[in-house]
Amino acid sequence: MTVKRVMLITPVHPERAAEAVATAAEAARAAGVQLVSTVDEHQKHVDAATHIERVAEEERPDVCLVLGGDGSILYALRHFAHTGVPVFGINFGTIGFLAAVEREDLANGLERVFSGDFEVIDMPGLTVDLPLDHRTALNDVSFLRQPRGRVAQLSYTIGDEEVGSVRCDGLVAATPAGSTGYNLANSGPILAWGVKGFVVSFIAPHTLAARALVVAPDDALIVRNAAGREPVEISLDGAPAGVLEPGAEREMRFEESVSKLAQLPGSNFYHRIREKFGKLA
Repeated sequence: MTVKRVMLITPVHPERAAEAVATAAEAARAAGVQLVSTVDEHQKHVDAATHIERVAEEERPDVCLVLGGDGSILYALRHFAHTGVPVFGINFGTIGFLAAVEREDLANGLERVFSGDFEVIDMPGLTVDLPLDHRTALNDVSFLRQPRGRVAQLSYTIGDEEVGSVRCDGLVAATPAGSTGYNLANSGPILAWGVKGFVVSFIAPHTLAARALVVAPDDALIVRNAAGREPVEISLDGAPAGVLEPGAEREMRFEESVSKLAQLPGSNFYHRIREKFGKLA
């Protein structure tokens, strides 16, 4: 693809990528590409951002370049959801499962993104019936008991059938991309990228019978908080999104092609699993 305009996003703690910002600005100028950022992003870097143009939040660049970890890449994917703007991540975090390139390969990564030499993967999401402008999670939707609250009693229904009702600390519905996060910590299965569907798992279930379940893409999931219990907090990709009151329920559905993730040609999901999670051993 032809790349003329690239938006830069960096972590909340930008010092990790400070030198890389200056390198990216210089590489963009050499490639004849306009590097832009929002005002807030621009203020993170001051001198390093001298040659980076300030634009509005609504800017739609050809590509979004993220110098950060999975949290920053996930933020960018949500920011550019339903826009068709691909997100190219260079890992300046810990694991960087979503990144296309590691920080040690910064120069090559910048050359790739500014020349448009990458492939694009469609990333699905989970859309929840919440009264929000942004109701879609790229990683997971979590239902969590409140701090110091009683154990929750959560049930979930698929296709008009109640599949499980469990006393637990919470429930997580995760996309394939999110299956390696909170879901994996719950001993849920990893779903390879490209799988159409999502997984439901319980957090600290108070029973041996609770098992994770992979749900078909066309089936709606309804999560219900038992009457007489306490409110349960809802989060989308780790960000607070509302509360599930006692006796209330929320429905969510799998949605294909929510965001675009850039990857190097020939990238292999299973190689990524081995390389990335080997760092945690």
